[in-house]
Amino acid sequence: MNGFRERFARFMIGRYGMDRLGQFLNAVACIFLAAGLFSRSSWVNIAALVFLFLCYFRVFSKNIGKRFEENQKFERIWFRISEVFRRGRFKLQQSRKYHIYKCPNCRQKIRIPRGKGKISIHCPKCGIDFIKKS
Repeated sequence: MNGFRERFARFMIGRYGMDRLGQFLNAVACIFLAAGLFSRSSWVNIAALVFLFLCYFRVFSKNIGKRFEENQKFERIWFRISEVFRRGRFKLQQSRKYHIYKCPNCRQKIRIPRGKGKISIHCPKCGIDFIKKS
């Protein structure tokens, strides 16, 4: 087993290897393969093979610069998508603990803890005071 590992390590020298885009393509291919077991559609299986081919093409590629650029583009897109979900989760967590009010004068958002009864809120931006129930 050690001999195979060493031969494979030598084979991979100068090749790109697995990165986040490769992991994503591999996961999508596995999802399509699992879906193909239940749907019995040849298109699903073909899509799975295409994603697997792309994944292993990238892993064994010697054009490291090009694969790195592709991964960077994927990372930027993935960050934008995940950031939308992260913000939504943060807003949901905040809404459980705090009320978010807008100042009637300047529309500044002000975060107030829940469960304090009627309180006077002082806007830090314009200095106006208004009363709201927390």
